[in-house]
Amino acid sequence: MAKKSAPRGGPASRSAPPRPPGPAATGGGDRVRLELEFERPQLLGPLFGQYDQNLIVLENRLGVYIAARGNRVSIEGEADSAARARDVLSGLYDRLARGQGVDPGDVEGAVAILADRALDGVVANDGSPHPVIRTRRKTIVPRSPTQVRYIEALGRDDVIFALGPAGTGKTYLAVAQAVSQLVAGSVDRLILSRPAVEAGERLGFLPGDMKDKVDPYLRPLYDALYDMLPTEQVERRLASGEIEIAPLAFMRGRTLASAFVILDEAQNTTPLQMKMFLTRFGQGSRMVVCGDPNQVDLPNPAASGLADAVRKLDGIPGIATLRFSSREVVRHPIVGRIVEAYEGPPQDA
Repeated sequence: MAKKSAPRGGPASRSAPPRPPGPAATGGGDRVRLELEFERPQLLGPLFGQYDQNLIVLENRLGVYIAARGNRVSIEGEADSAARARDVLSGLYDRLARGQGVDPGDVEGAVAILADRALDGVVANDGSPHPVIRTRRKTIVPRSPTQVRYIEALGRDDVIFALGPAGTGKTYLAVAQAVSQLVAGSVDRLILSRPAVEAGERLGFLPGDMKDKVDPYLRPLYDALYDMLPTEQVERRLASGEIEIAPLAFMRGRTLASAFVILDEAQNTTPLQMKMFLTRFGQGSRMVVCGDPNQVDLPNPAASGLADAVRKLDGIPGIATLRFSSREVVRHPIVGRIVEAYEGPPQDA
């Protein structure tokens, strides 16, 4: 654990050349200096990041100045911003102590989550600050306030609609939760599906058998799977049918019991296709429907089954709807700016 000391005044310095703090964060208040002392110096390298990149992110986001000397860190800035920076560093240090990794994206996410007062007091079963998803290859930690709520919904609700732009983690977190439940034995099968709709191009005839023809549409789901499980396990589970990846058209007439079912790119379904998919729900199952209402590739974008389903099913017990904004894109920051440029200013989720 990091040891916290009371704020005190005076200058601070870091072994690297000092840099001026970034723009002051909102909140106001007197300038203070807070100090942290870490018990395990070997964790400070990954905590600070290569060339102190994690500290630089924190300084720029919160308008503070951070100096490190030995196993002590001092933080200067407005009282609220300095306290948030201290809490972020303490939380990331605890994450490293639990054997989890930290990168600049985790720093950005921790700052955003701390800024959401509605999440105060939310903790996971293991005492970590927020719920996480554990798979064979990695532990997935939320990087935005909506991701915190999404992970909670994935473990609680029967049907979840996840809406928002590319890069917000909708499909990735759903696959992670599905793999976690499959490995734990709480479901028997993992079924991943997408509508086979081309994104503005005509690909023409595709050679090979049915698997070869549909695989190009389902490649993002494969990528997420291989990120969660060792390659040999993915191949074995695909061969045994424990993991099934199929186009939406193959869902008709089935009842999906004791399964975790994910429909990706759901904005490209028609209302009839969406109704067909949702009514496949069976005992002991969970369904996640992911899509971006602003990226409809249907000939008539107004006929999207995703928007129709969200509107008709709003308020039904057991069905949750999570809305991500461009501010919560967790890929490279430029992706969020690109989304905003195309869609206008971000809207609140």
